[in-house]
Amino acid sequence: MQSLLYATGPVNWIGVLTLYTREVRRFLKVFAQTVVAPVVTTLLFLAVFSLAIGSSRPAVAGVPFLVFLVTRFGGNPLIYGVVGAAYPVFQFFVAPVLGRWSDRFGRERILLLSQAGTFLSWVIFCVALTLPVTTLLAVDSALLGKFTLTLPLVVIFIARALDGLTGGNISVANAYVADISTDETRNANFGKMGAAANLGYILGPAMASLLGLTSYGEILPVLAATVISLVALVMIAAILPESNICGVPAPGSASRAGGVLGQEPRDCMRTVEGGGGNTREALRLPGVAFILFLNFLILLSFNFFYTAFPVHAVTNLRWTIVETGIFFSLLSFLMVIMEGPVLSWLSKRIEESWLVVAGCFLLGATFLFMQSFQVAWVYLGAVFFALGNGIMWPSLVSLVAHFGGARHQGVVQGMAGSAGSLAGVIGLVSGGIAFGVMGAGTFLISAGFAYASFALAFLLPGMERKVREAA
Repeated sequence: MQSLLYATGPVNWIGVLTLYTREVRRFLKVFAQTVVAPVVTTLLFLAVFSLAIGSSRPAVAGVPFLVFLVTRFGGNPLIYGVVGAAYPVFQFFVAPVLGRWSDRFGRERILLLSQAGTFLSWVIFCVALTLPVTTLLAVDSALLGKFTLTLPLVVIFIARALDGLTGGNISVANAYVADISTDETRNANFGKMGAAANLGYILGPAMASLLGLTSYGEILPVLAATVISLVALVMIAAILPESNICGVPAPGSASRAGGVLGQEPRDCMRTVEGGGGNTREALRLPGVAFILFLNFLILLSFNFFYTAFPVHAVTNLRWTIVETGIFFSLLSFLMVIMEGPVLSWLSKRIEESWLVVAGCFLLGATFLFMQSFQVAWVYLGAVFFALGNGIMWPSLVSLVAHFGGARHQGVVQGMAGSAGSLAGVIGLVSGGIAFGVMGAGTFLISAGFAYASFALAFLLPGMERKVREAA
C-alpha cells in the first residue's frame, strides 16, 4: 500500500473536483445542444404556426371572413376597407416601437405582450358577435355609398385596432430567429418558420370554412381562433426561453436560448441604458434603408395580387368557393415544400442575395401568368409563385436580420413590419380601385413591382459582402 502511494503520489482532491465539475458542465452543454435545442426550435415554429392560424382573421377560400361579417352588420365596401385597414394602419405606427422594446427588454416579454393583445382582440371580436345590431348611424351618400353603422361594427373595429396596436408577433418572432441562428443556419431557419406559417394559412381557412357551416354560424370559427391564440400565449409564457441576451435586464447574464443552441454570449454595445439602438441609428447602418425599401416594394406587388386575385377568380375564371379554396390550399402546400426542405438545401449552396434575385424574377413571371383566363396558366403561375416566393421571402427576411445586426435587430424587424403594413394599406385600397378600372390587367402592376425589385436586387450581393466585412 505504501509503495502504491509513493508511486502515484497524494491525490489532488481540488483538481479532481475541478475536472469533475468541468466534465459535468460539458455534458450538460452537449445535452442542451443535441436534445433541448431541437425542442426549443420546434416550440418556436409551433408558436408561429399558432400565430398564423389565429393572428389573421379567418378566411373562406381566400376571401377574408371579415367581408361576410361587415356585410351582415350593415357595412359596405367602404366600411370593409376601414375595418380591414385598421390592423395595418395601427401596426404601421407601433411595430418599430415594439421592435425597439424587444431590443431593450427582451424578445420573450414583447412577444408575450403582443400575443396577449391578439388574444384580447379575439375576445372582443367574440363579444361583438353577441351584441344586438343596434343602429348608431345611417348613411346614404353619393360619395360614401349606403351603409349602416351598427354597434357590432364599432366593436369589431376596436378589436382590429387593438390587435394592430400590439401587432408585433411576426416581427419579434423574426428577431428571435435571428438571435438563435448562425450565418449558416439563418436562411434555413427563416424558411422553416415560413413553412410553419403556411401550414397555418392552409389549416386556418379550412377550419373557418368547416366551422362556419355549422348551425352556430360565424361565432364558432372566431371562438376556435380565440382558443388557438390562447394556446400560443400559454406556449410563449410557459415554454419559450428568452433569446436576446442584449435585452436581458441583468447585465452580463446569458440567454437561456443562446445557451440551449450552443451560442456563446455576444458582446452588447449599449447606446442607452437598457440596451438597443434607435430608428435613426438603424437606418444609418449599411444596406438597412435599401433593404427596407426593397421589402416594401416586394410586399406591394404581393398585396396588389392578393387584393385582385379573389375577384379575378370569381368574375373572370368563374370559380366557385370550393375551387378558389383548392387553389389557395395548393399554393400554400407548395410553399411549405419550397420553404422547408428545398430552401434548406439551396441555402447551403447559394448566397441569400442571389436567391432574392432569382425569386423576384420568378414572381414577375407569376403575375404575368395570373392575368390569364385559362385555368392551366393560372395553376402554372401558382407553381412559379411557390418557387419564387419560397426561395425569395425567407432569404429577404434573413438579409434584413443580417443587415440589422444584434444591436438593432428588434427595431429593424419592427420597421420591416411597418413597411409591410404600409404596403398592405396601399394594396388594399389601390388594388381594388385598379381592378375596377383594369380588370385582370392589375396583375401587370404586380409584375412591374416584382421586376423593379428584381433589378434593384442585383445591388444586394455587394451590400451583403460589405456588411459581412464590417461585422
